[in-house]
Amino acid sequence: MKLDRMIGILSILLQQEKVTAPYLAEKFEVSRRTINRDIDALCMAGIPLITEPGRSGGVSIMEGYKIDRTLLSAADMQAILAGLRSLDSVSGTNRYAQLMEKLSAGSSALLAGDTHILIDLSSWYKASLSPKIELLHDAILTAHKVSFSYFAPRGESQRTVEPYDLIFQWTSWYLWGWCEKREDFRLFKLGRMTDLQTGEVFEKRAAPLPDLSPERVFPDMYQVKAKIQPKYKWRLIEEYGPDSFTKQPDGTLLFSCGFADKTSVIGWIASFGEGAQLLEPAELRKDVLAFAEGIRKNHLNHDTQLS
Repeated sequence: MKLDRMIGILSILLQQEKVTAPYLAEKFEVSRRTINRDIDALCMAGIPLITEPGRSGGVSIMEGYKIDRTLLSAADMQAILAGLRSLDSVSGTNRYAQLMEKLSAGSSALLAGDTHILIDLSSWYKASLSPKIELLHDAILTAHKVSFSYFAPRGESQRTVEPYDLIFQWTSWYLWGWCEKREDFRLFKLGRMTDLQTGEVFEKRAAPLPDLSPERVFPDMYQVKAKIQPKYKWRLIEEYGPDSFTKQPDGTLLFSCGFADKTSVIGWIASFGEGAQLLEPAELRKDVLAFAEGIRKNHLNHDTQLS
């Protein structure tokens, strides 16, 4: 709907210093002409939008402007408030609550808000995560490169990246940017970064939006079937949903799902201890056994050293 799209445009303009019409057109899956009409409509509604032509131009909202709350319904304001609160949960600041003050135009009733929807995007590692988000967010806005040590299953590496977007997906935070080492756009998990530093200024390139579909990021390389003990039913439901297994006549659960790599399969099966038995792929059964044997030997040797 046009009204929903206009509210969405307004929300983006409040969170970003400047955006382009092509960006908004792609974001809302409409034509650039439609976006231009929406911008004209917002201006006619009394919202002072500034449009600047040229390569470094775009659309922005006048600094310090407060939106008349009559433009949005109470339900709209509550939904926006819930989203802004969620961003403050990771930033460690009240920056987004201050945005809400502009939206509410001084209405304390709206700022009190409906507290029945609470969204906390922080993690167990909030003390280390929030500074990373703040540094990366500033680097994105000011077009500064970032460098860091990155730890992945394949090993440790040093990366220099042109940052473009911060993304919350799959219960974790990621950075989307151009990696100089790979000479391509890559997704980096913030929890795997250390020694994060800001570098030199870079000229922004055309940045495509990342394809975050599970099929693209986590392609199924192994089709797994496993027999799971009934006491772990809660885990299957929580992690993969109630359609991921069928109950067998003996009460066990026949689990079936795709996994992206061998390490994930072995680690997941091993996490059940004796409560899971891998049926397929049959060739990975020996890897699970070797994994368990390695744990046994490691702890057996440790006990021997202590005695």
